[in-house]
Amino acid sequence: MKVTRSEPVLVHPAGDAAATVAEEYYFLSNLDQNVSVPMKTVHVFTSSSDNAASLMRESLSRVLPSYYPFQGALAVRPDGRLAVRNDRRGVPFVEAAADGELREVTDGDVSAPGAAEALANLVYTVRTGGEDATEEASSLLTVQVTTFKCGGLVLGLAMNHCLADGQSAAEFLRSWAEVARGVPLSTSPFLDRSLQSARPVPTISFPHDEFAEIDDVSGLAGVFGGDVPFVYRSFTFDASKLERLKKAASEDAAASTTTTTCSTFVALTAFVWVVRTRALRMRPEQRSKLLFAVDGRRRVEPPLPRGFWGNAVIFACCISDAGDLLGRPLSAAARSIQDAIARTDDAFIRSAIDYIERNRGARPSLTATTLVTAWNRLGLDTADFGWGQAVHSGPAELPQKEVVMILGGDRDSQSKVLVMGLPLSCVQVFEEM
Repeated sequence: MKVTRSEPVLVHPAGDAAATVAEEYYFLSNLDQNVSVPMKTVHVFTSSSDNAASLMRESLSRVLPSYYPFQGALAVRPDGRLAVRNDRRGVPFVEAAADGELREVTDGDVSAPGAAEALANLVYTVRTGGEDATEEASSLLTVQVTTFKCGGLVLGLAMNHCLADGQSAAEFLRSWAEVARGVPLSTSPFLDRSLQSARPVPTISFPHDEFAEIDDVSGLAGVFGGDVPFVYRSFTFDASKLERLKKAASEDAAASTTTTTCSTFVALTAFVWVVRTRALRMRPEQRSKLLFAVDGRRRVEPPLPRGFWGNAVIFACCISDAGDLLGRPLSAAARSIQDAIARTDDAFIRSAIDYIERNRGARPSLTATTLVTAWNRLGLDTADFGWGQAVHSGPAELPQKEVVMILGGDRDSQSKVLVMGLPLSCVQVFEEM
């Protein structure tokens, strides 16, 4: 599929009031600073209007006053903190046309052969560094609208994660779509992130194993070495498979009874943690770590305001010796995950923010780690620009080697899709499981 792009146009907020922003720097919390990486997504619409690109560009201009940090750039403040410099450079907007079929990007399987390359052409990015680099390389949001001959349209976004987690990204999309339809914003963004500032005297009250370094006693560095073939696969769990999995994750194997209810997310995450640990052939004494995001919006006291815009997720963590993890029933792993979710309360979240304050630049260690990210619960596909909701919304690139993505299946089904990569030597074990 060939995609022909126009030259990017910089979109600025409409209206005189939006042109003047009082503060030089927009504050980023410690949770924002820990994820300053691009988040590339595609949103597929089977139909659109003849002037769709113009409508989306004009409505972007009208929604930007509410989301003005998008037109700034990342910078380091004099005190050494990462922030957004409000230099009003604008948001690059690109119109494009594809000569392929929309069905090539509608199934959402980013792991299919050639899919990642095709999706990359639908998201506008600028190379960083080198002679061809421009100021747009540090843009916090870029937009590409690609039309297809069949009348379909793909909206491709590259959004810096430091400005929005998945829920905030979905809120921005819905706000943009509401402006395009000419209706008031159903949720106005709350932009003050100082609510998530570290305390005046940072206090670490809990162990934060999410940042703990783990010794590689299983030779995993060699398994993931540069010369080892690495392949991606997707696995679909339909409703009946999910019910079987939830039952297994809820059972007390010794008593053959159900001990507790178990959500789909917990069951899938427990299963992935166990099976990936087995597939990587971790030694029994190897510490195996699981990381997953917990939304803290309603878990802090007081809860964050409605429409809070930023990163409000905390990494919950489970660690187990591989031998114990693989020797116990699936329900044991599920209980560990449920306990980690329950621990993520106001006190723990404040402690995590203070930990990052005390350990500036700290990142979760990923040795012997499985990181599960659930895209299916974000609501990215609910924006309606006037021609209906997206038939597919999801990532435009393959996950990193430690990451397992949970995606929604067909819109009208209850199925879930796992997308992940493994060294070729480990794939067969995972597929059999």
